[in-house]
Amino acid sequence: MIKPLEMLNQSLKKAVLVELKAGRAFRGTLEGYDPHMNLVLRDAEELVDRESVRKVDLTVVRGDNVVYVSP
Repeated sequence: MIKPLEMLNQSLKKAVLVELKAGRAFRGTLEGYDPHMNLVLRDAEELVDRESVRKVDLTVVRGDNVVYVSP
């Protein structure tokens, strides 16, 4: 079974979907992470209820808001 941080390591420089609390999400390229699952995404778009609401060049997502990360 793969551990969460191993999965993140394998997903570096690849597109991921990050589901957050309250129906929000980000889709973008995973540039980095830390042991607290704080994530750095490049060329990302913010999704609210699965609808794109804005695009951002670079964003940091706090790990305590993350529900799951899908490669």
